[in-house]
Amino acid sequence: MTHLRAAGAAEGHDGPVDSRGDLAARIVSALGERGQTLATAESLTGGMLGAAITAIPGASVVYRGGIVAYATELKTVLLGVPADLLARYGPVHPDVAAAMAAGVRDRLGATWGLATTGVAGPDPVDGLPPGTVHIAASAGAPATRALALAGGRNEIRRDAVGDALKLLWELLREDAP
Repeated sequence: MTHLRAAGAAEGHDGPVDSRGDLAARIVSALGERGQTLATAESLTGGMLGAAITAIPGASVVYRGGIVAYATELKTVLLGVPADLLARYGPVHPDVAAAMAAGVRDRLGATWGLATTGVAGPDPVDGLPPGTVHIAASAGAPATRALALAGGRNEIRRDAVGDALKLLWELLREDAP
């Protein structure tokens, strides 16, 4: 699946509002209404996902924290991703994203775990081209999504954050009371 998108913006009460910010605000609100919490595990996005959530007023009520595990071995040490899984597939794989989401959820005591892993570029990693991204959300059984994102390093990272937020929002909407 290839995602080509321009940075979306809408006018909000304080001027331009990035579409990721609007989605993050809806997520923070929905989690707060349900008394649920969120933790993030990030690799290629390097903290951008957590930053998108914490940019929202009131996020401290629902956001437990995040772990940036950029180095492969830290995915095992900090997030509990099985070392044999990483040895078999490398760090860019849907099962790794799922394990990251479950690991951060469990380790930080959150209702939901949300994870990103992938290749931002400009060079391929382990034979995978830039834009190869896996995201996962977990409140139990994980939901994963494989992405083939277009653009440069910054666009890939930005779009990975947007797609991770979209995945979580879709799951929250499905799980609505």
